[in-house]
Amino acid sequence: MTGRTNRTARPRAPLSRERVLQTAIKRADQGGIASLSMRKLGQELGVEAMALYYHFKNKDEVLDGIIDLVFSEIDLPSSGADWTAALRQRAISVREVLSRHRWAIGLMESRANPGPATLRHHDAVLGSLRAAGFSLEMAAHVYSLLDSYLYGFALQEKNMPFDTSDEVADVARRMLEPFPVDEYPNLVAMIEHAMKPGYDFSDEFEFGLDLILDGLERAREAA
Repeated sequence: MTGRTNRTARPRAPLSRERVLQTAIKRADQGGIASLSMRKLGQELGVEAMALYYHFKNKDEVLDGIIDLVFSEIDLPSSGADWTAALRQRAISVREVLSRHRWAIGLMESRANPGPATLRHHDAVLGSLRAAGFSLEMAAHVYSLLDSYLYGFALQEKNMPFDTSDEVADVARRMLEPFPVDEYPNLVAMIEHAMKPGYDFSDEFEFGLDLILDGLERAREAA
């Protein structure tokens, strides 16, 4: 019985750079970046931590790799497409990807050794802006503005004290309970607005994005 079990057992997949990165990003998705260490990563892969150093110099190199994987999931601006439509789709894609990998929000632009997907992403965004007629100086302004909005909104969304609009009432009650009923009438009105059927805080993202893109289009035409 034992011999038969050993002969039919599926062999463990060989350790590879790709397998380590896929396991690392899965662990970060489940437990946050603080849960990621070489020791824990080795345990999950069924190897000693030292085996990982055959593929990576240190944990920072693992972080470089998984951030590059995150960038690889983002839609690149379509070549030849209207720049506002291309950058709008890219922005929506960034937000969708960061909603899957919330731990990555503060790390996206922090890597000193970016991978090919990261570089390809930045080059494509700049290329879309230059093709639309933006000067290099203006393209830098646009990139900075858009990414500040994207990462800022993603961070705000990540840290909201509620996940759905159904939870707004309970959170609001706890916040306002210590104060007189009429102390903050404007805040109460806003909370009531957020509690209406169909309201979703995430809808605010595209409203703000379109305002930014409209303003940038006017600036491009003026230039």
